Amino acid sequence: MDNKKPYLAIILIQSIYAGMFLVSKAAFDGGMNNFVFVFYRQAAANVVLIPLALFLEWKTAPPLSFVTFSKIFLLSFFGITLSLDINGIALVYTSATLAAATTNCLPVITFFLAVLLGVETLRLKTSAGIAKLMGILSCLAGALTLAFFKGPHFKLFCLHHLFQHHHDQTLATTPTSSGLTWIKGSFLMLLSNILWGLWLVLQGPVLKTYPSKLLFTALQCFLSTIQSFAIAIALVRDPYEWRLGWNVRLVSVAYCGIVVTGVTYYLQAWVIEKKGPVLLAMSTPLNLIFTMLCSAFFLCQFISLGSVVGGVLLICGLYSVLWGKTKEQKLLNQNCSSAAVDKECTELPVVAP
Repeated sequence: MDNKKPYLAIILIQSIYAGMFLVSKAAFDGGMNNFVFVFYRQAAANVVLIPLALFLEWKTAPPLSFVTFSKIFLLSFFGITLSLDINGIALVYTSATLAAATTNCLPVITFFLAVLLGVETLRLKTSAGIAKLMGILSCLAGALTLAFFKGPHFKLFCLHHLFQHHHDQTLATTPTSSGLTWIKGSFLMLLSNILWGLWLVLQGPVLKTYPSKLLFTALQCFLSTIQSFAIAIALVRDPYEWRLGWNVRLVSVAYCGIVVTGVTYYLQAWVIEKKGPVLLAMSTPLNLIFTMLCSAFFLCQFISLGSVVGGVLLICGLYSVLWGKTKEQKLLNQNCSSAAVDKECTELPVVAP
């Protein structure tokens, strides 16, 4: 049973992320402003992260210099605040399924940005390098398919009584009535993932100077709360927009802020410790499957052929890059001892611009 626990945890993690896309979409379609939502979400996350960080790492934390603080401030602004705000706008324009689908290209985007910044190298003369390159191209093809191709639409059994407002709104608009809006939303979703990927890449150098990971995360979350509040208060002046109430708005804020940030943070760290990061990354497509089915059942959203094809291309790109990374790591672990491995280890460096 102990051997199965990491796999059960992975299913739970991806289910939680699927729920995040669903409740966020339901809240936005219920009239909640996405900028206000991001602020409340980050504020709720502080309830979990700050006490935990202070309790576990405050005594052992290194001093925080002004330069490091400035870097963390910029990281939180671009990687969290701006990324979440753009993601919220994109989710209003598109669907929870698209949000889950584009998440599959995050590891590919992160690797591509790491190559551009010189953090990673691309070995184009090896099968691993070719697989990574094909993964990047497949991810790009998937993103373009999601943005520009819809095709036939399918509708599954809908439990519309769970989200009546969303159901009414869905019936009021046809699935092909907002092509330009969908394209804008798709590219905004991709931009959000690019910022997120850049955030993941740039955290490494900062963590070398400030290695207290939990305090580092809590500080970013706290700074993001302030930043998102400044953006929200500047753009949303109507007091009614800030009300939560006992409805889907409160549920979405509590779920995304506490459950997603608190529970998944611990579970992901535990899974990575037990099974490594590759297995966790390979489970990302489960998120898309859960979200697609739940969106159809609970939010009454149509499933388009373009979403399915684009999602498949993104998943293929993800697995191609992960396969290349895994094979490359095996070669490095073998120290290129045999002649065959030496040939595979011939490297064509990619120079960062």
